[in-house]
Amino acid sequence: MKRIAIMTATLLLSGALATTAIAGEPLRIERKDAQSATVVRDDTVPASFWLSRDTVLDDGDTLIVRDSKAQRVAVKLPASERSYVIVRRGNEAPQVVAERLLPLEKGSNFRDLGGYTTKDGRTVRWGKAFRSGAMPLLTDADYALLEQLRLGAVVDLRSLEEREVAPDLLDDRTGALFLSNDYSMKPLFAKMEAGSGENTYQGIEELLVPQLRAIFNRLLADDGAVVYHCSAGQDRTGIATALIYEVLGVDRETILKDYHLSTGFRRPSVEMPPVDPADYPGNPMVKYYAASQAKPGGAKAEPLYTPSGQSHLAQFFTYIDSRYGGTESYLKQKLGLSDVDLEALRTKMLS
Repeated sequence: MKRIAIMTATLLLSGALATTAIAGEPLRIERKDAQSATVVRDDTVPASFWLSRDTVLDDGDTLIVRDSKAQRVAVKLPASERSYVIVRRGNEAPQVVAERLLPLEKGSNFRDLGGYTTKDGRTVRWGKAFRSGAMPLLTDADYALLEQLRLGAVVDLRSLEEREVAPDLLDDRTGALFLSNDYSMKPLFAKMEAGSGENTYQGIEELLVPQLRAIFNRLLADDGAVVYHCSAGQDRTGIATALIYEVLGVDRETILKDYHLSTGFRRPSVEMPPVDPADYPGNPMVKYYAASQAKPGGAKAEPLYTPSGQSHLAQFFTYIDSRYGGTESYLKQKLGLSDVDLEALRTKMLS
């Protein structure tokens, strides 16, 4: 009973955080409790709603309501199942919506990239790519849910020091291909300590070239869903997500708003297992997390803004534009992607 109560409280909090509408997100799901949710839309055009275990409308799907003008439609949506709601207005092509933030018991910032509308009117497909914070404390129920995602690859953006303390297990549990690249956090910590807090992300686009190339290559391979993550799921993961959205054609205002959702979606207490710093001498991440946990109330997610009040990601976009001539140019110069690759990515990732 206690476990169910904790899970329900977590889901209600997650649902409350997920209620903020973002332009470019015409459909969204707000979780009510562990068994139910609400589909929210912007218009009142008569539409029929189906519950589905995949993103394709077929005879196996369950009709929720037919020809409804309601902007809020209740649906039975067990948190233990990865389901989709398919919405169809008259003879128009069906639209798909799912929970952006997955209702994990011990996950942090694990979300689906799908659902945003691009500048040319297409929509990012659900179930193709997922982003997350570290996952060292996932429960069996969490793994059971994630096994439903049909994962083909897990790309770990973290450093050697982070992986030493909290190695990934998701690939072992799902059979997904695991990809990472070795580097140390020590130079990054030294840079942050010496800096002003402005333009913090400059240079990360060089450091993460192998991992970013792996993400794009796996998305192009289209061999199962791809999940990529760092420790908090906000900085390195936020950069990777912004690059994907940008090349797909999502507008920057939407990208920035999505990036800042991490502050509310993070759960720092589950991003690192309990560790004794004495067991990891010289590991800067253990020292950093131990200091964070020692603060009154424990570690908290800090808003992703610079001391001058600018978005870290907005500054990064300015830097990418100035240094490389934009995101597409960066992807071509540093990751070796071609125009053919980028168009293929849009074909696979957009509907």
